Amino acid sequence: MGKRSRQRQKNQNAGRDDRDSNAGWGAGYADIVKENKLFEHYYKEQGLVPEGEFEEFMEAMREPLPATIRITGYKSHAKEILHCLKEKYFRDIQELEIDGQKIEAPQPLSWYPDEQAWHTNMSRKIIRKSPLLEKFHQFLISETESGNISRQEAVSMIPPLLLKIEPHHKILDMCAAPGSKTAQLIEMLHSDMEVPFPEGFVIANDVDNKRCYLLVHQAKRLNSPCIMVVNHDASCIPTLQINSDGRKDILFYDRILCDVPCSGDGTMRKNIDVWKKWTTSNSLHLHGLQLRIAVRGVEQLAVGGRMVYSTCSLNPIEDEAVIAALLEKSEGSLELADASADLPGLKWMPGVTSWKLMTKEGQWYSDWSEVPKSRHTQIRPTMFPPKDPEKVANLHLQRCMRILPHHQNTGGFFVAVLVKKAPMPWNKRYPKLRTNPLSSSSAQTGDPSAASSPADASSLLPEGTPEEVEEDGPGGKTEVEAEHEVPPGDSQEAGGKQDSVCGPPPSKKLRLFGYKEDPFVFLTEDDPVFNTIQSFYDLSPSFPKLNVLTRTHEGKKRHLYMVSKELRNVLQNNSERMKVINTGVKVWSRNSDGAEFGCAFRLAQEVTHTHAHT
Repeated sequence: MGKRSRQRQKNQNAGRDDRDSNAGWGAGYADIVKENKLFEHYYKEQGLVPEGEFEEFMEAMREPLPATIRITGYKSHAKEILHCLKEKYFRDIQELEIDGQKIEAPQPLSWYPDEQAWHTNMSRKIIRKSPLLEKFHQFLISETESGNISRQEAVSMIPPLLLKIEPHHKILDMCAAPGSKTAQLIEMLHSDMEVPFPEGFVIANDVDNKRCYLLVHQAKRLNSPCIMVVNHDASCIPTLQINSDGRKDILFYDRILCDVPCSGDGTMRKNIDVWKKWTTSNSLHLHGLQLRIAVRGVEQLAVGGRMVYSTCSLNPIEDEAVIAALLEKSEGSLELADASADLPGLKWMPGVTSWKLMTKEGQWYSDWSEVPKSRHTQIRPTMFPPKDPEKVANLHLQRCMRILPHHQNTGGFFVAVLVKKAPMPWNKRYPKLRTNPLSSSSAQTGDPSAASSPADASSLLPEGTPEEVEEDGPGGKTEVEAEHEVPPGDSQEAGGKQDSVCGPPPSKKLRLFGYKEDPFVFLTEDDPVFNTIQSFYDLSPSFPKLNVLTRTHEGKKRHLYMVSKELRNVLQNNSERMKVINTGVKVWSRNSDGAEFGCAFRLAQEVTHTHAHT
């Protein structure tokens, strides 16, 4: 891996180490001075906190983050888990006093549906001081491992709720690790317990190969055949293809979660290192990457689809600046949705329309024209707010949502909901014509107007698609059919060298260095291994055996997995485009001792629920 690739991966991991986990349950806070004068000065000047509330805001930032848990909603015994928590554990806790401190009774999050998310002021340190709380702690651990409970920060639960997931949706989670939000998305797909194989699926991506296995762990707890974990740079994640009625279509997603890497200053309550490390240069370094990831996301979004952009940063450079630049580039193809009524009970501040930029040396800039040329490589035009009042009004930036810690005793967070109204303008304007163009997006979007002309049809490929995928493994070098050409004179950076030009960033080449995962191989119709299993387990002739796969071309098959037919379609048509880390649910595992009884495979524990419904 080259130096630039390592730096890009490092940037994409910035501010993401613990953002979905809930440090309040387990973090003993070290003695550290929770002061950063630059931070206070910066946010006072930005005016993001309502007048008269800044001291309360800073006081909340210095307090440990309350612990929160979420009950897995689609599990059939979710009500039993909730009843057990309320009647057995929460009732005892509210009468408890430790070292003169009364333990507050856990309370449901007012904005989370059906009392399935709860918060309290307890930390692991307090839990360990009482035998009763220790039992409660062990209960949480065991239920978390079994997938019945997730320990997740409250604000981290917001983006999946705003996506409004339906069981038929095709979903992309662009920067997914460690995976608590991914788990929420999977749960929402399985909202109907009577349908073990919903039509939709979740593709969860992360740039860091090691962190992808955190995603695998989260997914395995939920035993879903509709999840695939992939390992790509989100800013140039490849365009996938699917087979639709015998022809190749581009896969456009109905829902995309774009929870980008960020400076993480909204996590100071649990990640106390941020107090020492915070500087304004963090957001300047990340803005370009955040915008590239967001652009890549909306390119892959179906017309009519929703994308949620979120950060755990309060900084407008990482928040409204990215959204404003994205909306301007879209020329009306995107619209900020009004999500104000979607989560009743959630307190949030509307997005701002003006902000300033400050260097780490304390120099302020209000407009791109003020920035000296020596700073042009670090500071880009897209970091500043639009100046034209009419243009500002049309962006509706006030529809963005900023969650401040002192309003509901949470972490800091920013979220914006985008709806795609039409294909992105550069896809219509600068298509790269192919001799055998892919079919239109109408099959994906249900909207025949999505590609009403040959130019539209040939430009369905999102910009920035890797023109060439090189792989060290089998298959060698493949050329992706759907290429895209950068129009002459357009910017070669996400921010754009020319303020007036609206065009895509440059195409990037994705090189699959160091990729060593075994390939997924689907069983054939007459595979002798499955014939034995079908006979031994007396499976119905309608059992979807073509959706069963393994991870080896040769030798004995150790495990057999199952995916939904929709994910099978994706896997079969993109095997050389994707770095697949894991997919599906394990159904059978080899047990050589069982051969004497007629079958060398035993049912895997993971599949007991799914198998019972097939």
